[in-house]
Amino acid sequence: MQTNEDQKVNEQNGSHQEVDDASQIKYFGGHEYDGIKELDNPLPPWLKYIFYITIILAFSYWTRLFVFHDDNIIQRREYAKEMAVANAKTDVAVKEEASRAAAAAPLTKEQILSDGKVTFDKICFVCHGKFGEGLVGPNFTDDYWIKGGRPEDLKKVITEGVLDKGMLSYKSQLNNAQIDHVIAYILSLQGTNPPNPKAPQGVKVEK
Repeated sequence: MQTNEDQKVNEQNGSHQEVDDASQIKYFGGHEYDGIKELDNPLPPWLKYIFYITIILAFSYWTRLFVFHDDNIIQRREYAKEMAVANAKTDVAVKEEASRAAAAAPLTKEQILSDGKVTFDKICFVCHGKFGEGLVGPNFTDDYWIKGGRPEDLKKVITEGVLDKGMLSYKSQLNNAQIDHVIAYILSLQGTNPPNPKAPQGVKVEK
């Protein structure tokens, strides 16, 4: 408890402060609310050390960032790496989108016939000749057809085959686009007059 002598000393020094009777810790002057006074407690040592460490770390960070311009601190390298990866993905996406757009775009007549010729040269020419003149199979360049000369007739022959004539089914080997394209190419051979054409077979179909 503060004695009269202590109070006199404080008054003489011009710094009169009350002291808590139990802890003998001074009160903060003017810090009182609803009868509760704030004691002038010092910070615990561990909290002071944490505060000092944060100051040291902050100064070290500031030095590396603004004095030495450390890229690892401001993550320029990481940013550049991530941007490179993102740009690469964007380039791939653009190319894939262009490929999809090209695939979705309608083919020209020349492209259809060119694609059909690839299938014809791979499968059909063995029986029908290089120019569609006919060998084992019938001639494609005249107006005579055994199973009909409409596109749907040819498609049925290609997908189902004609076993009694030696024509196999190609529905498992060719997709729908390939079949349509080779049909377009076969029909384009009519009237081309190739050398050594096979004699007409079937029924003449008027154009």
